Amino acid sequence: MATPTTSFMKEVLPPVLDSTSQPPTLFDGTTRLYISYKSPFAQRTWITRNCKKNCCYGKQGLQEKIKLVPIDLQNRPAWYKEKVYPPNKDPAKRQFAEELFSYIDSLNKIMFTALSSKEDVGDEVGAALDKVEDALSKFDDGPFFLGQFSLVDIAYAPFMERYQILFSDVKNYDITKGRPKLALWFEELNKIDAYVQTRRDPQELLAHTKKRLGQIA
Repeated sequence: MATPTTSFMKEVLPPVLDSTSQPPTLFDGTTRLYISYKSPFAQRTWITRNCKKNCCYGKQGLQEKIKLVPIDLQNRPAWYKEKVYPPNKDPAKRQFAEELFSYIDSLNKIMFTALSSKEDVGDEVGAALDKVEDALSKFDDGPFFLGQFSLVDIAYAPFMERYQILFSDVKNYDITKGRPKLALWFEELNKIDAYVQTRRDPQELLAHTKKRLGQIA
C-alpha cells in the first residue's frame, strides 16, 4: 500500500459564522460546503472534498473550487435556515421537481414538432416556453428551477441548450425574448463548470440535429 505523502498544503480555515454574521453571496458562481467543524457527519464530506483527485498522494483536492462555510450550529445565523437549509420548503420542491421531470417529454414533443414543421413558430411553442418561464419564477432563493442548481436543471439543460441554438437558426426565433427568467437561467447555467465542460460546438449540434430532422445542414 502506498504511504500518503506529507507535502499536502494545509488549508487556512475560515472563521465560524454565528448569529451576528452576514451571509455570503449565494449566487456568485462559487460552490460552497456548509459544515460544522464539530460534526462527524460534516467531517466525512469535508474529507471527501479534500481527497478528490488523489490529493492524499500529493495532489491538491477541491479546496480552491469548493469553499468551506463553517456554521455555529448552537448559535446559527438566522439566514442559514431560510437560505441554505429550508426544510419547510423541501416537500414543495420535491413535488415540483416531479412535475418538471414529467413535463420534459411534452416539452420535447412540442419543440421538435415545431422545428420539423415548415410553418412559423406557433402559439403552442410560446405557451410551452412560458410554462418554463413560470417554473423558473416559482422559488426566489436562486435562478434555477428549484432555486438552487439541482437535477431538474441537469435534466433540462441539454434540451434547452439545443432549442436556443436551433430555434434561432431554423426559425429565427429567440426563445429567451420576453422571458427574463429563462435568459438568467442560461446565464447562470453557463457559469457552472460541470455543465460547460459538456457543451458541444453550436454548429456541430445544428448539423447533427438538422440531419435527424431531415433538413439540409
